[in-house]
Amino acid sequence: MSEFIKIEQQDGVLVVRIDRPSKKNALTLDMYDAITAAFERLSVESELRVMLLTGVEDSFTSGNDIMDFIQNPPTGENSPVMKFLEAISTAEKPIVVAVNGLAIGVGTTMLLHSDLVYAGKKATFQLPFVNLALVPEAASSLILPKMMGHQKAAELLLLGDKFDAEKAESLGVITRTVADDELFDVAMAAAKNLAAKAPEALRLAKGLMKSKTDNIEERMQEEGVIFQKRLTSPEALEAMTAFMERRKPDFSKFD
Repeated sequence: MSEFIKIEQQDGVLVVRIDRPSKKNALTLDMYDAITAAFERLSVESELRVMLLTGVEDSFTSGNDIMDFIQNPPTGENSPVMKFLEAISTAEKPIVVAVNGLAIGVGTTMLLHSDLVYAGKKATFQLPFVNLALVPEAASSLILPKMMGHQKAAELLLLGDKFDAEKAESLGVITRTVADDELFDVAMAAAKNLAAKAPEALRLAKGLMKSKTDNIEERMQEEGVIFQKRLTSPEALEAMTAFMERRKPDFSKFD
């Protein structure tokens, strides 16, 4: 485990902090391994409902540690970088991110696989792959054009210039911009809100949002099958009973 990845648990939220401020939270292979291990914990431990990922000081992450990356380049699907990208892109439970500063390279592309992303007003983003004679990664060449259109995605991916939180929000890269001193509290409140919801319903809803079914009729059918099953689920019974009894539902016994 990496000393630069700090992990704690709060009310069903697994908080993962990238803590290497002397290097602007640049990621090494050991750090990727540690974050991937956190995703594995999130997957198997039923009391963990949500991950909250953030950085320290003035950086979320400045991307890959270039020297570490040159000395240990990815060589296949089992490389730490690829295992991390697989973990974050396939996670069934919600991922909340608090972008507290620099989000460079993978620091931005990982946001495309997260569910709620809040950024401080001083946060800056950049996708400098072409500037480094590389190409986009983490499926950003697919997700960004679908999200914002080819021309706007090309500006980010081909020019590779920095952009601020306001632009990131307008393009849909982040959920919302908040005051820097309120960032973690806002993100944690959202994470705890998610952690209190019906866990299976959350996983299924997220799964539908990531479904590869693009046809509207087929997606409606896919939703309908799950919806009908959910009507008789223990979670739905608790939610509807709580509604009729005018109380908050308690999903703590569900996993």
